[in-house]
Amino acid sequence: MNNNGTLVISLDFELLWGVFDKVDWKEKEEYFINTRNVIPEILKLFQKNEISCTWATVGMLFNNNWDEWNQNIPEMLPEYDNEKLSAYKYGNSIQSKESEQLCFAPGLIKQIKETPGQEIATHTYSHYYCLESGQKMTDFRSDISKAIELAEKFECRLHSLVFPRNQFNNGYSTVCKELGIKNIRTNPDNWYWRDTQRDSLLQKISRTSDAYFGRLDKAYSIRGIQNKEGITHQKASRFLRPYNSKSILNKTKLRRVFSEMEESAKKGLIYHLWWHPHNFGEQPHQSLTDLGQILLKYGELKNKYGYQSLNMKELGNYTIQ
Repeated sequence: MNNNGTLVISLDFELLWGVFDKVDWKEKEEYFINTRNVIPEILKLFQKNEISCTWATVGMLFNNNWDEWNQNIPEMLPEYDNEKLSAYKYGNSIQSKESEQLCFAPGLIKQIKETPGQEIATHTYSHYYCLESGQKMTDFRSDISKAIELAEKFECRLHSLVFPRNQFNNGYSTVCKELGIKNIRTNPDNWYWRDTQRDSLLQKISRTSDAYFGRLDKAYSIRGIQNKEGITHQKASRFLRPYNSKSILNKTKLRRVFSEMEESAKKGLIYHLWWHPHNFGEQPHQSLTDLGQILLKYGELKNKYGYQSLNMKELGNYTIQ
């Protein structure tokens, strides 16, 4: 690993499993079809610009159809106090041929796996909420074990994990270590990224404002990566917000990302950018254009400062050495 700064990108690949408790799937079909279509385009941009990326993938997406999904229900399920959070209860309620393209994506996973520099990681099997009342560690172990089982059928070994909805549960690191997970994405240090399961209105407003204004303090030294018993805790830096049709706001958002990347390159720091592929589902063409501009900026910094691109597994390997 050089000392010229590092861009890390991780994507939370979920499709409907990431938002099923918040939307009516029949009203989001076009949105998720756009998402499916945009993923190969993202991969083309990554390959063209030599970008490494971690795809934290919900394990249910590895299934081919509802029949296979029914066969792969883990032995132990989370018993959330809020039953609306259960992917299993939800899945049982929407099974149809029409809903399968919103819930399963083995073909896309294979495309990701075959693209250089891309890491298939886990976003848990069921988009598991690790801080919600009712669930427990044994349920989490069962969930991750099932994610590993399905990934192995694709000849993927899972090395990295991203907690759904950023519900980072430090106590579950032990399970991750037992099951071979070596890298975890954690939340930024800012107060508005704490207690994400409660997520107050003030927190949401503060996170939105931070995308456009404030200090350029999101990049951090490699010393900021904690190595706890052989597991690296890699902090996220910036959530790439969806394309904003208000031109001035979108340009301000991009300028902020460019400035933070440049700060990272100049000072030899790590800048960890993340988003969901479905964030590109609303305005796919414009979102891809934004990403193209970010990757052009990366190329400029690579040529000028020796800036590099690493996925979470690659960064973890350097850190543990």
